[in-house]
Amino acid sequence: MLKDPVLFHLFGFLPISLTSVVDILLVGFIFFRLLSLIKETRAAHMVAGLLLMVIVALAAPWLKMNALSWLLEQARSILLILLVILFQPELRRLLQVLGQTPAFRWFYKAETSRVIDEVVSGVGRLADLGYGALIVLVRQVQIRPVIETGVPLNSEVSDDLLTTIFSPRAPLHDRAVVIQGERLVAARCTLPLAEEVEDQRLGTRHRAALGLSQESDAVVIVVSEENSTISLAVGGVFWRGLDRRQLKLRLQEQMASG
Repeated sequence: MLKDPVLFHLFGFLPISLTSVVDILLVGFIFFRLLSLIKETRAAHMVAGLLLMVIVALAAPWLKMNALSWLLEQARSILLILLVILFQPELRRLLQVLGQTPAFRWFYKAETSRVIDEVVSGVGRLADLGYGALIVLVRQVQIRPVIETGVPLNSEVSDDLLTTIFSPRAPLHDRAVVIQGERLVAARCTLPLAEEVEDQRLGTRHRAALGLSQESDAVVIVVSEENSTISLAVGGVFWRGLDRRQLKLRLQEQMASG
């Protein structure tokens, strides 16, 4: 077993190694992110109550409060389960934040590329068939109000699924689908329309794509039903008349930067 070299001694007697520094930094980062996530939420009050319980548990033996010490000792076995139940939403948010850090994104870069390939293939088929489509790819800014206007699906992204959804006779073909991460989370979602546009000839789909791109950092793809052209809206700006290769390059660029 390799010996961890000591970097210095804290207070002259406490050895500090590289492993202990990394350990402390990781624990500090996790606690910092957790506290920032629960700040100004109901969980903040539960944390305050939990800290009070810890203080009482430490003080009870010192104050010779044997009955209280026994009670807290019995409750300690179920404390971990209780914490998981109480802080389930915050723990999920913490794991999502950790998973979105650049250090971890490298591991699912291939999956993101697969999603882009499926979207480009589906968009190309829709354009060839002359079907209109509106596809939203979520980046950092969450658009839960938009997702809640649609029909939840939570399906794997595929070109066949996109083609099926936007077939004119399909019940979900109207409005937009939303792709978040590696899942198609909802269909038939209503997007906010852009109120002021330079080109008054823009149809409803293009105005909706422009409107959402102005209000969030989402990447929105539009397939025109009239002329089968492919457009991309990002940050209130349109790229129009894209072919499959250009669309893929734009998506790779925008999703990587997002």
